Amino acid sequence: MTTFAKITTTEAKLFLRTPFMGMAGILLPAAVLLAVGAIPGMTEPSPAAGGFRFIDAWVPSVIVISLAMLALQSIPGAVATYREQGVLRRLATTPVHPANLLGAQLLIHVVIALVGIGLTLGVAHAAYDVPMPKHPLLFLVTLLLGTVSMFSFGLLAAAVARTAKAAGGFALIAFIPTMFFGGVYLPRALLPEVLRRIGDYVPPGTQPLQDAWVGAGVQPLQLVVLAGFAVIGTALAAKLFRWE
Repeated sequence: MTTFAKITTTEAKLFLRTPFMGMAGILLPAAVLLAVGAIPGMTEPSPAAGGFRFIDAWVPSVIVISLAMLALQSIPGAVATYREQGVLRRLATTPVHPANLLGAQLLIHVVIALVGIGLTLGVAHAAYDVPMPKHPLLFLVTLLLGTVSMFSFGLLAAAVARTAKAAGGFALIAFIPTMFFGGVYLPRALLPEVLRRIGDYVPPGTQPLQDAWVGAGVQPLQLVVLAGFAVIGTALAAKLFRWE
């Protein structure tokens, strides 16, 4: 078994010992979707939503909730707690590279996020007859890029925060704008034009996710920007990582 596999197995076991964040990442988006869908008018077509129902256009925003919570709260808190408790200091005496620990955290949380997203899509289809993505392959590619780009923010916070409290502060800087531009606080269709355009390129890519969902064309530049966030953010996290 490789070093990365051993660390990932160990981290997965530790994660399952305190399953609250994992269960929230899986169940909360679907629960929010059910609650929002029960609001009068959300299941009726609206010109403000491009002729779609608000619930159809809002599903990608629900995905943001899962990704933002796991990427910007769970990962930074877990790694910073290790640093605060001296766990990372002990790991520093071994040949383990920081990328192994960060990669293990990334893999575990991405799996949890994808399970939650899959459940959300299933609930949306079963409860409100929300159609599946019309361009499933493009949707999956966009989702993968958006997920890793989102988690790169969390890895950056995890890499440098000295304490769990500091990690929460760093993550909050990205958490609020992500939720806002992702249409969680207010449907993106109701945002001013300039804010919608900014949000088109902000991880995790709510607009390209929605475009792939409804069958509209996704702009290649949006995917390039998401990939840039993913690669640069993850590389910076590994480079800036501090054991203590």
